[in-house]
Amino acid sequence: MKILDLHHAQITIPKGEEEKARFFYCHVLGLPEIEKPDSLKPRGGFWLQVGSKEVHVGTEDGVDRHGTKAHLAYLVDNLDAWRNKLAEHDIKILESVPIPGYDRFEFRDPFGNRVELIQKITPAL
Repeated sequence: MKILDLHHAQITIPKGEEEKARFFYCHVLGLPEIEKPDSLKPRGGFWLQVGSKEVHVGTEDGVDRHGTKAHLAYLVDNLDAWRNKLAEHDIKILESVPIPGYDRFEFRDPFGNRVELIQKITPAL
């Protein structure tokens, strides 16, 4: 018996903020929305495809998203381009503690969720 893989992760947004979240995640970050099962649609939220994984955007109120270290890290191919794109949308970039083999930074989405963008560094020859 073993865990085989990660199927999905979930973040939350305040109830009733789906359209604002869709704009941010689907248009600013460019993640495609995927169909949520009919049985779960009454709960609100929506689902996204990220590579071979899913991110489920659920709804809940009464959560201080600004005060947590919990986050998703998205692997990207051009961190500098992402810095520029987020700056165009007035998203404040938060520099991250360096880790070997990667360049990365963090930001908070419009709801306070912590998000990390990370790029693998190719070693110089």
